[in-house]
Amino acid sequence: MRRPIGLLLIGLGAFFLTLAPLVRFYVADQVIVAPLNRYQVTLLESENATYFDQAELKTKTGVTLQAKNTVRGDVRANEGDDDIAVWDSTTNIYDTDNPENPIQIQAFRIAFDRRTSVQVDCCGTNVDGDSGVRMAGSYGLLLPLGNVEKKDYPVFDTTTKQIAPMEFNAVEEVHGLTTYRFTQTIPLTKTAEMDVKLPPKMLGLPEDAGDQKVARYNEAYNTVWVDPRTGVPVKHRKNIRSTVQTADGKGKMIAAQADLITVDKDQKAAVDLADSTALKINMVRSFVPGGAILVGLVLLFVGGFLGLSRGAAPPPPAAPRRSDGKFGDPGTPSGPPNPANPANPANPEEPAPGPASPRQEARRPAPGSQRQRRKASGPARRR
Repeated sequence: MRRPIGLLLIGLGAFFLTLAPLVRFYVADQVIVAPLNRYQVTLLESENATYFDQAELKTKTGVTLQAKNTVRGDVRANEGDDDIAVWDSTTNIYDTDNPENPIQIQAFRIAFDRRTSVQVDCCGTNVDGDSGVRMAGSYGLLLPLGNVEKKDYPVFDTTTKQIAPMEFNAVEEVHGLTTYRFTQTIPLTKTAEMDVKLPPKMLGLPEDAGDQKVARYNEAYNTVWVDPRTGVPVKHRKNIRSTVQTADGKGKMIAAQADLITVDKDQKAAVDLADSTALKINMVRSFVPGGAILVGLVLLFVGGFLGLSRGAAPPPPAAPRRSDGKFGDPGTPSGPPNPANPANPANPEEPAPGPASPRQEARRPAPGSQRQRRKASGPARRR
């Protein structure tokens, strides 16, 4: 019975040892991917901000601005290619004193490889309706999943529609989570021509300069804190400055200036998301393969011990029972040998007969005598 059990355990051990590399190198690649259907709302806030109120035609300072970013996954936009994820992002920037009237609304669509997070140009990618932008080869909302390194990454900036390096700066903690801090500098860039002319007073020019044709310019200093285990950003800081200015740069006006930082509540939510994602990654990369190897080795050892070791020798057969109720061979006396009477070893108390005395010899009839003949023929005469 031990041998079949041992062989079964050896087979199970071999199965678990085969399962370990399968999970580590195949299943992990299928599990560690960005989701197709993503929904996340993040709030950034800036105190002591400045912006130009177009409704009142004046610049407001010392206000609190908030930027509400919503990300939604479009599961049907990848045209059946499940290796590609398509996410839509919308950001509303508004004054907390007047949230019903947004200062700026920005929308864009990105498509990227679910395993590497590298963006591709397909599936209707655009920025504010401009489908001519090229994002391929850069990173967007995510850095490499489960493999963030201390190096620079090319990241697409949706405001200026250009790719700029996101440089590694330092290792910092965000709500107890060790993160990599990356920064990106966006130089002053012309982003749009404006169809209207502005009076010189608004641009800081003399009255006799006349109305001026202007364009919008943007510059920014972006900082992101990323969980290196997952590539999930847990905190953003966007120090932005948007101006309108003349072609020669002499006349300018601040359209918006703010230092937007992810609010504390959403930072904690992002940390929780990063922890849960890291647990899934560790399960398929470390815990399950390591556990399978350990279980496989234990099963092989136990199975080998049971399958190759010999069992205990079988007990001797029981002695048969004789007709007199005692055990032993019927032809063999059951008691110990009687040295005093070898003729009757079964009765140790009966002594062996000794030699006949002279008187006994004299009384014994001689062979062939009349007494002997009478004794032998007596029964015949009675019949």
